[in-house]
Amino acid sequence: MRTWDSSADVVVVGYGGAGVAAALAARESGAEVLALDRYLGGGATALSGGIVYAGGGTWVQRAAGVDDDVENMLAYLRAEVGDTVSEQTLRKFCEESPALIDWLTGHGVPFEASLCPFKTSYPTDDYYLYYSGSENSGGFRDLATPRQRGHRAHGRGVSGKKLFGPLADSAAKHGVEVRTGTRATRLVVEDGRVVGIEATTIAGAPATVRRRFAALAKISAKPGVYHQGLRRAVQALLARIERRHGVPVRIEARKGVILTTGGFIANGEMVARYAPDYPWAQGLPLGTAGDDGSGITMAQAEGAATDRMDVLSTWRFIAPPSAFFGSIAVDANGQRMIDESRYGAALGAAIATSPGNKAWLLTDDRLLTEARRQLGEQSVWFQRMQAERLLRVGSVTGRTVEQVATRAGIEPTALRKTVDAHNRAIEQELPDPMGKPDDIRRPLQTGPFTLLDISFKARLTYPMPMLTLGGLVVDEETGAVRTESGSTIPGLFAAGRAAVGVCSNSYVSGLSLADCVFSGRRAGTHSVELAATH
Repeated sequence: MRTWDSSADVVVVGYGGAGVAAALAARESGAEVLALDRYLGGGATALSGGIVYAGGGTWVQRAAGVDDDVENMLAYLRAEVGDTVSEQTLRKFCEESPALIDWLTGHGVPFEASLCPFKTSYPTDDYYLYYSGSENSGGFRDLATPRQRGHRAHGRGVSGKKLFGPLADSAAKHGVEVRTGTRATRLVVEDGRVVGIEATTIAGAPATVRRRFAALAKISAKPGVYHQGLRRAVQALLARIERRHGVPVRIEARKGVILTTGGFIANGEMVARYAPDYPWAQGLPLGTAGDDGSGITMAQAEGAATDRMDVLSTWRFIAPPSAFFGSIAVDANGQRMIDESRYGAALGAAIATSPGNKAWLLTDDRLLTEARRQLGEQSVWFQRMQAERLLRVGSVTGRTVEQVATRAGIEPTALRKTVDAHNRAIEQELPDPMGKPDDIRRPLQTGPFTLLDISFKARLTYPMPMLTLGGLVVDEETGAVRTESGSTIPGLFAAGRAAVGVCSNSYVSGLSLADCVFSGRRAGTHSVELAATH
């Protein structure tokens, strides 16, 4: 007879944004829920900016005077995310978006209807609703009316904890049991159905050991996310505690197991296997050490299918200050790369395929003066620090376009040709070659000229954050994990970045967290409902 150390109706593996959403949804459906996390919970969500991409007429949008509807949101996202999910699923995501914000609000997540008046990668503490994607950029304006959909959880600084914290508190009040310091190692399958997991836990270790583990886990999460050497050292200590004090346990899931373990950006070997040509080693892995692909590989061992595993999102933000949207981004050959007003992940993708992964922003004296003036009022501390380093260290200046090109190692004639084409299009009121909207374009004519180094490996300026977007293939109606043949694995569900979702093709700020909540609730609800039909 199979023996278990503990059991629950639904076992959630990984307790970040998708995990807490799944746990709450399963609990709301009447299930007894046990959530596990290798570390302390929170995952990448707690480290994030706390942005939820939502629209279609949320209460926050209405309070801010933003007139949005489902068809408008759908038209933008259809162009942004492509075919990563079906039209039916994308429409459902948009249709349910206002209710998603209502649900989050009902569980204590604070939002505020303060509209950011400038385009930025992340608003200051004065604003909590903003353009968090490319809605206001060239091409997209022709498809949909630009509307602000970046809903930032209300709180000073980086707001991820203001999103995860209230949800975790609500889950605890609703009876969700959470077991930290517990690492899932294998799915337990019986007659083709997932019926539980095997794990290693330090829950029974002495209190001093658990306190030390918690302290180290906090350091690994942050500041470890910014210093990979520090994270590696701390992870070695955490692994030693797990080896010495970890006890194997078997946990029964009477209705289902939900994998919400995040992506695999912290697993360099796995990233290299699936994206061998991507310059990932030059970037900053964004997430926690728990984003190691463990949930994905556990499911693969039972025949689960994966997709989009080679898709990484790489971010190169150039604003604040917003004046930099008027600059032009050029590669090592002096060629324009993109509409500079696009979201930072689009610029990052362009740099990832540029010669040598090199890129620069070209500004003239007037534009640079405007940028410096804006920096204080438009930026939070980390943005200001990065911009100042870029301006002071990662830049070269010349009296002429040719001189600054020579100093940066760019072919002078090519850069001059690019600048002339840019200026001529503005003067003759012709469309921008890259599609940049007219109200954002600025002629570059007044020396001195400055080239700001925004290359992948601009080590003296600012890092290039990146994360993985692919994962397990799931049934888009239920969140059940699919096999290579297209059938589903009974009792197994996945959500968040462990699974293919709305943002698995193209990323804008808030789309991953919104998908974590959307897919987490879907998996949590259907893990209970499907079990009732079998």
